[in-house]
Order: sequence, then structure tokens, then C-alpha cells
Amino acid sequence: MNYVSTRNRGVSLTASQAISQGLARDGGLLTPETLPRLTPEMLEDLRGKPYAQRAVAVMQLFLEDFSQEELTAFTQAGYACPEKFDDPKVAPLHPLDGNTACLELWHGPTSAFKDMALQILPHLLSASLVKTQEDKTVCILVATSGDTGKAALEGFKDVDRTKILVFYPKDGVSAVQALQMQTQQGDNVGVCAVHGNFDDAQTGVKTLFSDEKLRGDLAERGYFLSSANSINWGRILPQLVYYISAYCDLLNAGQIQMGEKVNYCVPTGNFGNILACWYAGQMGLPVGKLICASNSNNVLTDFLATGTYDRNRPFHTTMSPSMDILVSSNLERLLFALSGQNDREVAGYMQQLNQAGKYTVSDQIKARLREDFYGGFCDEATTSRTIDQVWKEHNYLIDPHTAVAYHVLEEYRQTTGDRRPAVFVSTASPFKFCDSVLHSLGVEQVAEGIGALDQLTAATGRPAPAPLAGLRDKAVRFTHSVDKGQMMDVVLDMLK
Repeated sequence: MNYVSTRNRGVSLTASQAISQGLARDGGLLTPETLPRLTPEMLEDLRGKPYAQRAVAVMQLFLEDFSQEELTAFTQAGYACPEKFDDPKVAPLHPLDGNTACLELWHGPTSAFKDMALQILPHLLSASLVKTQEDKTVCILVATSGDTGKAALEGFKDVDRTKILVFYPKDGVSAVQALQMQTQQGDNVGVCAVHGNFDDAQTGVKTLFSDEKLRGDLAERGYFLSSANSINWGRILPQLVYYISAYCDLLNAGQIQMGEKVNYCVPTGNFGNILACWYAGQMGLPVGKLICASNSNNVLTDFLATGTYDRNRPFHTTMSPSMDILVSSNLERLLFALSGQNDREVAGYMQQLNQAGKYTVSDQIKARLREDFYGGFCDEATTSRTIDQVWKEHNYLIDPHTAVAYHVLEEYRQTTGDRRPAVFVSTASPFKFCDSVLHSLGVEQVAEGIGALDQLTAATGRPAPAPLAGLRDKAVRFTHSVDKGQMMDVVLDMLK
């Protein structure tokens, strides 16, 4: 299986080349040329396997230049260690009722769903460097809206032949998220805040990737650039696994029958998480409707309704910061697929987005979007009420991103009458957003910093995840902040 650029199908790479490179040189996203098939027999076989083995079975369909022994070693190291994931199921389902379950993706070492991919990507990347006979040190650049940064830092800390530098919006992440990054351990890591929002940081990183002079300068120093953002296929692939795993768990619980379709509601910012579920459906997983849940930055909601993507709108800083995004990078991969892999068409859309801030897709793509997706959004007040509602009605504590998904799922059901079994995705521990969760539960005075963790435990009786509770003992290492035009200087300084 080869990987092609969404903007030039003439670019064709092996899996290890695509993972090493991260982003196509033309700015496109490297994407599988074809999708393998997932049969009912394969699903039946996966039902009896633990999560790590399910991951091997799915990933080997895409990674032809990796052996089963390699992938088994990677998944055992990434998922099967109790010190990394605090639940043996890794991505457990929490049933709310007989028709609704929550897929908990925050049981890893940074208490966010990004761990599901970023505990595997370092292994894939290290092996890819060997397979491609790359002798340079990889410099991984990451833009984060809150969770990717810490998960990438934790995954790549002290990994041989790697340097990792994370940029985050200075006032666009929660206090706990910022502290997680600022206290990161490791001799090969760097963290820097950017004055602006996530889109500024993400655009800055993409610009660095496409800068020929920078790549040349770094090559002379013995470095090359790669990414741990979801623009890297090595980030998307492990995310397919947990949707397939969730379906197996629903079968094992007797909540569905083999072949019965399930709706999935995913809180969405950069579109990678929901795209992974769409890919799984295209492979043969019985996916019903994909419900795309946004916060007040509802550019995707409008796009799914109209076919026009327009980032020319106010940017809102919300209590669900990982969704505070107006440029959803992974949407490009979906457009590539829905256009019949028309690279010229996709390149045209991206050029319009860059120049005018908007584009309108073809009628063919609009029809497919209506068939596969539903878009909804949740404002701040409703997010807060939903956190309180789910706590009171189900004795279940959720973070703001999960609340957005729950509300939009319920809205979808009321609007359409579709009562098909549904899974809504929980992307972060509520303890990463203590202030927002406590205010939603009616607590007026919230303690500063780590004290809010203890306060949320006192209010709910729920313990904070060990990785977050352990922040109180760590020293702050990174406090630097720059304007977005200075990001290249930060990269060059780190690699002196």
C-alpha cells in the first residue's frame, strides 16, 4: 500500500516514508491510496482479543513494510503497560443507558485521547527512520490546542535521534494543560507559547514545513523535519483502532448484533478524530451517522450544512480549547476521498482557503457529506449545563469537550428521531478542566492551579488521574513566549 499527497497523486511513498516525512513537500497530507477491507469475520476474531492485539490486526492492514512482530512489540509497549494506562481495556466503554455509551479515551499517561496515537507514533517513527535509512536526527514540530502537545512530549521524551518542539497558544489552553507542558521532563524536548490562537500556531508550523531554506539549513546541521500532529498518518491510523474496538465491546456486551450500525458523535476541532471513524466505516465497520460536534467555533457545523467552508469569522476562546480551531486540517483528507482522489480539485480548495479564507465544494461532495455526516454545535452556557445535567442524571463526570458531544448527540436524536445505538466520544479527563467543571457544578470559588484538582475530588468523590495529581511535585521548565513570526527563530535556537 502506498501513500499519496492530497494535492499531487504523483507523490507516492511507502508507509515508513510517509510516517517519517509527516507532511508532503507540496503541503498536502499523505493518505492511503486505497483502504483495506474489514470483514465480519475479522470483527468476530477481534472480539476475543485485548486492545493491543486488536491494534496490531488493524494497523498491519496499512503498514505493509512493518512486520507483525514489530507491531506487536510497539503495541505491547504502548498499551499493555499498567503504568501508562490505568484501565486494562485501554479505551473502555461506559454505558449511560441501553442505547448510549461513552468511549473513554483519556486513561493514558496525559489523560487525553491523544495518548491513544502518541504512545505508538514514536515507535513507528523510530522504526521508519531505520527502514528509510535516514541518518539525520528528526526534529518534530507540533502545534497544539492543548492535548496533543503534552501527549507528544510524553511519547517522544528521550527517544533516540529525536528532538521535539511544541508550540501552544499562550492564553488558549487550560491551566492544567499549560502546566503539563511547562513541567515536561526530557533532554530532547522544548515548549514555547505563541501570542495568538491555535490557528496561528498551526499555520506557523505548516509554514516552517514548507520553507525550503529552513529545511536546507537544518539538513546542514544534521536534522530533518517531521510532525506529530494529526497531519501525520502515523497519528490517524492508531485512532481507527478504538472505533473498531468499541464496536467489538458493544458486541461483547450484547448491546448490538453483528452488522448492526452504530452512530458515533465526536467532539471535533482539527477533524482527525472523526475522520478516523469515517475511514473505519469505509473499510467496513458498520457505522451509521457520524455526528460532528463543535463548540462556538462552529465552522464545521456550517460547512456540513452548506458545503461552504469559511474561516472568516470571530474566533472564540472557550472552555473546550482543543476545539478552538477555525482551520480543520484533516478535512483535506476527507475532501480528497469524496472527490474521487481529485488532487487538483483539493489543491484548488486549499488555495482558495489560503487566499480568501473560504471555499465551496462541488455538488458531488455536498451530497456525500449529507449522507455520512450531521453537524451540530454547543455554546458555552449549554456546555456548562450539560456537564451538570450528566452528573445529576447519570452520576457521571465529564469534561467540556465530552459535554459538547453529549449535547449534540441528544440534539441530533431530537431533530431526526434516529434512536440507533450511539457512542459519544470522551476526549479528556474532567480533571484537565477543573475550573470549568467546578463552575458548571455550581462551585463559585475555584482554587488556583493544582488546588482545583483536590477541590473537584472533594465536590464529586472522584479521584484525579495519577498523572495530573503528580503535577504538584514538578518544577516549571518552560516559560518562553513569542510572536508567531518568531517561531523559526525558536526552532533554530533549539537546534544550535
